[in-house]
Amino acid sequence: MSKTVKTMAVAASVAAALAAHATTGSAQSKEKCYGVSLAGENDCAAGPGTTCAGTSTVDYQGNAWTLVDAGTCAEIDLPEMANGTARSGSLEPLERDLPA
Repeated sequence: MSKTVKTMAVAASVAAALAAHATTGSAQSKEKCYGVSLAGENDCAAGPGTTCAGTSTVDYQGNAWTLVDAGTCAEIDLPEMANGTARSGSLEPLERDLPA
């Protein structure tokens, strides 16, 4: 095997290893953030009477979560509630914006 072919094989192996590491790292750096998804766009846990992903019925439903980058949940920019109260995401289920 020529030196060029060996070098290319090593480079391809290193690239594959780095790509696998990047994929694994990003999957581990996510967290559940409650109250930030639009209706029907949650990843899971949309409260009683729902089954899971995509089953929230209210925008920013407090008991429905979406995976977000770790450490960003409370920083997501959300519109104020109708009464002017600020909204923010939470790492725990919320009692706001629940379906009637």
